[in-house]
Order: sequence, then structure tokens, then C-alpha cells
Amino acid sequence: MISFVRGRVAHVGLSTGVVDVNGAGMLFWATPQTLAGLRVGEEGTVHTSLVVREDSLTLFGFAVPEEREVFEVLLGVSGVGPRLALAVLAVHTPEAVRVGVHTEDSKAFTKVPGIGPKVAARLVLELKGKLVPLGAAEGQAPASTGTEEPWKAQVIAAMASLGWSEKDAASSIEKAMADSPEIAATGSIPEILRATLRWLGQGARAVKAGARG
Repeated sequence: MISFVRGRVAHVGLSTGVVDVNGAGMLFWATPQTLAGLRVGEEGTVHTSLVVREDSLTLFGFAVPEEREVFEVLLGVSGVGPRLALAVLAVHTPEAVRVGVHTEDSKAFTKVPGIGPKVAARLVLELKGKLVPLGAAEGQAPASTGTEEPWKAQVIAAMASLGWSEKDAASSIEKAMADSPEIAATGSIPEILRATLRWLGQGARAVKAGARG
């Protein structure tokens, strides 16, 4: 098993990345959150899971080992392949997946493209007891975060993993979504994350332009 790859980031696309490991380009599939943390030309480390099929060897990459762990557990659900498991982690953080399973919130999984009510119910049924919130006592439901938007905590967590403080992340998300309410209305974690990062980039360029003026 290839546990991780480390080297110069050679390419970052919409759904894949390439890391140059001693002259060999290791291509992997990943979520937008993981890819957003990589910079072409800089060294990067990606935790990986190798999925072996009769006609292919496919590498999937993750920012942290916890994502890989949840991904591999998801693969144990009948009817859930690696692309669908990755889609779950593009919408939900590993902890959110654990909470959804633990509280039997099948509706949370229907927010993932490609997952309908039947598959969502199967996820909860087959993963019950296999995924529990970290630190939660057995049989005890975790406390609600009280966040008004169900996606906000997950986007904040994704940005925190990229280096922003929770306070700065929350403020940036609020301002970015005020400029793009149509994206906020979708509730799509990848879209909201991309829009916020785009908003931050535009703000940085504006500050530089003002300094030059």
C-alpha cells in the first residue's frame, strides 16, 4: 500500500493532482479541499489510498489521515465505489460523516451528488458502530454546534486545515457569501469553499494594487 506521497507538486487540477516523487509523477484523485492546499512548484505531502481493480490501479489523496480512514470505511458499504466515497468527503468533513452515521442522519448524505435516500439509508445502516464521533461516548449523541447554516462549520474546518484561524475563516465566508448569495443558497461545501478562496484572492490583489497606488 502507498501510504503517502511527498515531493514537488507538479500539477493541481479540478479533481486530480500530480506530485513529482524522485522524477516519477504520481497522479491522484482528491477533493477540492485537499487540492486547494497544494501549490504547484512547492513541496507537498498527500496521504493516499490505492484502490486496486482488475484493470486499474487508482490513487486517491487526502490532506489528513482521518480523511483516508473514513474513505476506506465508506468503501466497505455495498454499492459505494471510490468516486462516490470521495464525493462524500468533498461535501462532509470526516467528523461530519461520523456524526451523520452516529445520529442516523441519513438526510445529511443525500446532499452528496449521486446519493439518494436509499443509498443514504444504507450508509447509515451498514456503518453504524463502525464510525463514531471522535471523543464521543458510545451511545451518546454529540452536542449541536448551533451553526445556522449546516455547511458553515464544515467550510470553516476546511479553511482551518489550509492555515486560516477559525475566526478569520468565519469572517471571510460571511463576506464572500454576502457577495455571492446564490452560491450560499446551494449549500455546496466545495462551491462555497472555492468562492471564499476566490474572494480572498481578489481581496489580496486589491490590497496590493492600493499599495502600489
